[in-house]
Amino acid sequence: MSRRSGEQAAASRPPRGIPEETRDRLITAAARQFNRFGFHGTDSNSIAKEAGYAAGTFYKHFRNKREVFLVVYERWLAAEWKEVDDELSQVKNAEKTARRIVALVIRFHTEWSGLRASLMELVFSDPEVRKFFRRQRRRQLDHIMELRSRLRLPLQTSEEDAIFMCMTERVFDAIGQGEIRSLGLDQHVVVESMVERMHALLE
Repeated sequence: MSRRSGEQAAASRPPRGIPEETRDRLITAAARQFNRFGFHGTDSNSIAKEAGYAAGTFYKHFRNKREVFLVVYERWLAAEWKEVDDELSQVKNAEKTARRIVALVIRFHTEWSGLRASLMELVFSDPEVRKFFRRQRRRQLDHIMELRSRLRLPLQTSEEDAIFMCMTERVFDAIGQGEIRSLGLDQHVVVESMVERMHALLE
C-alpha cells in the first residue's frame, strides 16, 4: 500500500472513541446490513467494514452476529414504541391519532422490511432468537396494559391484546413487504381498515 492510499484509508476510518461509541457504530452498521442482505447474507466482517473498523473489532463487542441481531431488533422495537408513545401522549382527536399511528408503524415495517423478514425466519428456526422474541412479546403486552391504564382506555384481557397485537403486526408486515399489492389487493382499503381498528381501540 502506498503512503497516499494508507493516509486515505486512515482518514476514512472513524476516530477512536470510547467503547460505547464503537459498539453503537457496529449496531447501526449491523442494522443496515441485516436490512439490506438478511441475517444469512451478512457476516461480522461486513458489519465491521460498514462501521469503518477492522474485522476483529466486532468480536471485542459481540460474541457472534446473532447477538448483535438481537440488539438491533430490541432497538428497532424500542424506537417504534417510542414514536407510538409520543403520539399517544398528545391525543386530541382519536381518529387523527389512529391515522398517524398506523402511518408511522407502516413506515417502520416498510423501511425495515428486510430486518423483519429475517426476524420471522429466525423465530422459526433459532431457539435462542425465539426465546428472546417471546420475552419481547411479553414486554409489549405489559406495555399495552400500562398504556390502557394511563390513557384510561377500556381494559381487556391479555389474550385479547395478544390477538390484536399479532393480527395488526402481521398486516403491517404484509404491507411493508409488498404482500398486499402482490396479491392484487387495494392497499388503501387495508390501511383504512387498520385505521378504523386503531380508532376503535382509542375511543
